[in-house]
Amino acid sequence: MPIISMFYGIIIRLYLLDNKHHNTPHFHARYGEFEASLGIEDGEILAGNLPRKQLRLV
Repeated sequence: MPIISMFYGIIIRLYLLDNKHHNTPHFHARYGEFEASLGIEDGEILAGNLPRKQLRLV
């Protein structure tokens, strides 16, 4: 699970073999105890949640 980016306490990861949970291309964002999967094409949250301010930064 390589880290793609780290900024303002937000960690962006890309799991290479994570097609069990979502079929669309996505990445994972973590901020503190919050974690969300977001679609690459539109940035829509597929699962989980992030605080509004951090979601806008992502």
